[in-house]
Amino acid sequence: MMGMMIMGTDKAQGEAGWFTGEKWMVATGLLGFALALMCGVWALIGGAEMPPDGNLWKAFSFNAALGIFMLSTAAISPLSGMGRKGRAFFRWSYIVLALYSYFLETVQNIRGVNPRFAENGSTFDIIAAGVFGLVALLLAGYYLLFAIQFFKRTTYEANPELVLGIRYAMVSIMVAFAGGISISMNGGRFIGAEGNLIWLHGMGFHAIQALPFIAWLAVGSALPAAFRRTLIHVSGIAFFLGLLAMGWQTLLGRPLLEWSALPLAAAACFILVTAAGARSLFAERQRRSDGKGISA
Repeated sequence: MMGMMIMGTDKAQGEAGWFTGEKWMVATGLLGFALALMCGVWALIGGAEMPPDGNLWKAFSFNAALGIFMLSTAAISPLSGMGRKGRAFFRWSYIVLALYSYFLETVQNIRGVNPRFAENGSTFDIIAAGVFGLVALLLAGYYLLFAIQFFKRTTYEANPELVLGIRYAMVSIMVAFAGGISISMNGGRFIGAEGNLIWLHGMGFHAIQALPFIAWLAVGSALPAAFRRTLIHVSGIAFFLGLLAMGWQTLLGRPLLEWSALPLAAAACFILVTAAGARSLFAERQRRSDGKGISA
């Protein structure tokens, strides 16, 4: 039923554009920033540690990260090619899941309870943590169905270069979700002596900001079409390979901040992504400058 509604064929009205029709998802993303600000101010004034197991900085980073993710998803949702009913089902399902996540992360940390692993908590805390795990799986499952929409031919043909960048972002986001599920299955973020899954989990989600943005800059530039596509391919492949290098290093139980082959390879990949973005930005700004010169 969920898949049928997400992949409905009725067409949304109006021309697709960033954030079109997604004011409530945008509002949910902004709520994450507001909660993060509250937690951050509280931590600075009264201290972050909330005994026995709460930490306001964890609530701050979670709320901010989920807020950014909701805003980024709202930006690209109009380009997904989903029908009106499908988008509405995805939107409200994700908003409800996000609101539960905000609530549990914030309230439990304030109460001094680990929202995911409430080992010494009450019956309520243990049930809420179990539901949180289910919510995490639903967030990943819904997003997989959302991601599939960008691999449809009709979606690609409507916005080829933008959708190409989004496709690469979706692959990296699936790696991020896998990292988050691994944290739950592992009972925590740490692997081996010094491996930490949270870096892979967090970095993967930033693909949804970086790769579509690079594609958007490339589309707005005066670069030849073939070169624009090359920049998008390079940035997408490099981001994914950087994540794989991070994941491999983590699974070995080694820290990412060490002078060894895998962290250096990951750093090189993300430098390449940055270079592709800088090249696209330079070309886009040059086009704007040339346009002003001609109009003058």
